[in-house]
Amino acid sequence: MDSYVNIHTHRPTGCGIELRTAGVHPWYADRESVASILPQLETAQAVGETGLDALRGPGHEIQLTRLREQLALARRRGLPVVLHCVRTFEELMDEVTRCEPRAVIFHGFIGSPEQARRAFARGYYLSFGERSLASRRACAALRAVPLDRLFLETDESELPIAEIYARAAAVRGTTVGELQRATLENYERIFGK
Repeated sequence: MDSYVNIHTHRPTGCGIELRTAGVHPWYADRESVASILPQLETAQAVGETGLDALRGPGHEIQLTRLREQLALARRRGLPVVLHCVRTFEELMDEVTRCEPRAVIFHGFIGSPEQARRAFARGYYLSFGERSLASRRACAALRAVPLDRLFLETDESELPIAEIYARAAAVRGTTVGELQRATLENYERIFGK
């Protein structure tokens, strides 16, 4: 298998499968409205990245307002969501649970194995990238995630997606091919062929 699923990237390469999203990032929740993303949603496959960030961006209330608006939009349009989560896991889980979009992908997951178990027990997906692979805790979570709940990504990294897959395979003690098959099956389950 030659192709890779890159579920979240800010540096599209046109190689493999790269998810198309539209969303108001929590860092810019005070500068962008949800209405501003509506034209992009015509070709987007998911709403995102949206979420909450306790370390960066405008105040919590404006982030929460934009998150809720985007979760409601995703629900109305039947779209999955790609979530940004920085030190807000419990609250974000509560918000997503109340809305129940079609599918949920926590991108750049750096949480604990216990948080990972809670997310995949609800049927959510976890995506790991370069920053995740540099965290002991996130690597432990990566080993705990079932293949049918796993994605990989480049996000802002300059590393090619093939390198992310190779590093993730080493952490999990598996092959790149197995990860490619699993992420492709997960992608097709959510987005169709």
